[in-house]
Amino acid sequence: MRKQVLVTADRGETRVAILESEGDPSADKDGRNGNWRVGELYIERRGSRSIVGNVYKGKVDNVLPGLEAAFVDIGLEKNGFLHTDDIVMPGVEVARRGRTGGKGQRITELLKPGQEVLVQAVKDPLKTKGPRLSMQLSIAGRYLVYVPQGEGVGVSRRLDDKERDRLRKQAKGLELGEGGAIIRTAGQGAKRADFEHEIKYLHKLHEVLQQRARETSAPAMVFQEADLSVRVVRDIFSQQFERAIVDDPQQHHRLESFFTRTAPELLPRLELYEHQKPPLFEKYAIERAIQSTLRRRVDLPSGGYLIIDYAEALTVIDINSGSFTGRGKGARLEDTITKTNLEAADEVVRQLRLRDIGGIIVIDFIDMSRSRNRDAVLKTLHKALDEDRTKTYVVEISPLGLVEMTRQNVTEGVREILTKTCPTCNGESVVLSEETVSIDVERRLRELAAERPAAEAFLIRINPRVATLLAGSPGRPLLEIEEETGKHFHFEGSEALPIDHFAVALEGSREEVEERALPFREGEEVLVAIEEPHMYAEDDAVAKLDGYVISVAGAGRLVGKKTLVRIEKVGRSAASATLVEGADVIDAKANGDSSSMRAAVEDPTRPRRRGRRGGRGRRKAGDAGSGD
Repeated sequence: MRKQVLVTADRGETRVAILESEGDPSADKDGRNGNWRVGELYIERRGSRSIVGNVYKGKVDNVLPGLEAAFVDIGLEKNGFLHTDDIVMPGVEVARRGRTGGKGQRITELLKPGQEVLVQAVKDPLKTKGPRLSMQLSIAGRYLVYVPQGEGVGVSRRLDDKERDRLRKQAKGLELGEGGAIIRTAGQGAKRADFEHEIKYLHKLHEVLQQRARETSAPAMVFQEADLSVRVVRDIFSQQFERAIVDDPQQHHRLESFFTRTAPELLPRLELYEHQKPPLFEKYAIERAIQSTLRRRVDLPSGGYLIIDYAEALTVIDINSGSFTGRGKGARLEDTITKTNLEAADEVVRQLRLRDIGGIIVIDFIDMSRSRNRDAVLKTLHKALDEDRTKTYVVEISPLGLVEMTRQNVTEGVREILTKTCPTCNGESVVLSEETVSIDVERRLRELAAERPAAEAFLIRINPRVATLLAGSPGRPLLEIEEETGKHFHFEGSEALPIDHFAVALEGSREEVEERALPFREGEEVLVAIEEPHMYAEDDAVAKLDGYVISVAGAGRLVGKKTLVRIEKVGRSAASATLVEGADVIDAKANGDSSSMRAAVEDPTRPRRRGRRGGRGRRKAGDAGSGD
């Protein structure tokens, strides 16, 4: 599989995309053909970069033997979590989880509150959890990972057996000092000279880390991982990558220095994108891929689709056949389902990588009756996971057609970085319906009347859609409540209010509340925008102000225009008006539309202007005020 790396950076963030293609290289002159698609996305904000790989001198805050863990203060907002399995001390045997016979020392014997320890972050803080820490330090290079507390040389299992044997021979007798090393997947094709050169560099980094640790007071960071662009390129850039394109001169210089030091043969593949238009990520359709990570639905080529739902404990992916009904007259249900599932298996893995989804994942494939088809789907899933650099574990398809799997959760995915919890639903993904809220408001109005018997009338701030249901739905619930309680209720508010908002804006006599609540007075002349034809009278039309409806007689021909009308009758949620004879007619788009008028209504700093009841004042609709 051919790959490319694209890097874009600006003041606020750095973004890296990995493009993949199995197309014909000859058909791909500029990198945009050959069936390229986005395989992985990484985003790092300036003020919230990943801490994975950083080394800290921390101070043990408390030790919890029941959890076999300790919480360590490393100078961040949340303490880090250090499990007993991640404790490494020279010459000390640690009692590991699940070990029988009681061998090794328990965590309470190894760590005490106030003790200083050198730890490395292996997971970023995620949601309510602090970072995951380990005392097994590792320093990553291009070909090797140096492990100061380790021993011997290991080789990545992602390489084939033949290449692993070759690399072991190349690394045999390598001078590792006191530690060990792991040959990375990116070390494929490396020679002994590459290993010798890099291990010296990693030893120097370790010496610097130790020196800083001795001189630094806990809690503090003593070693910081490379920034995003260098980190990604270091971890993945190999012979199968055709090029790395960077649009920022500083990032280009960093990568140039990195390649010069570690892999000068790859320098010709590093390019600086100097065109201002189109931007790099737009040219290669990366922006579209970023936006797709926020959508719940993902379409499949044949017409099926995935639905991706996120929960606290797991992520659920549901496969649906959608509009795909098979091919040809002889199409069978089992074949249609199998084809959809095969497409879904490949796309599911792509979405896991693209969105960097971690933790427990449940995939609900469409039920298949034949075992060979289930095996084919599972084989496709495993093959697609071969391209995933993140550690995964997959369970066989259950009798219900479910596949359970886990994927290592290391950092926040693109979705978590780009979004925040919805302030309206608070992450519930649903909001109350207008009908539900209106029924609740009815109860609250009755309670309000009982709690405040001295007031004759109330002005309530609620969403206009709820007010419309109370005043105009069958049975006229508002009139029934007023008759029952002996109180009068008026409403105000804009569409910007949450659907379940309820607040008492004013209470007092009926005249006082009506003076504030009713936006117009009978006989008043108002400049309005005619928005739509009347539902029942074809010659009439309607103007609206934050849910307040003005029915204008004879204005059917003026939809989309602004004109002066005279208010004839005023109600709590609607008014009727007639056209002012001889008044000018203005194009609403040319002289401000109804949305700008609504903005004026919502401005609480505008002076309130009221005509006498039955007076002949003249003003714009914007002067009505909303009672804020």
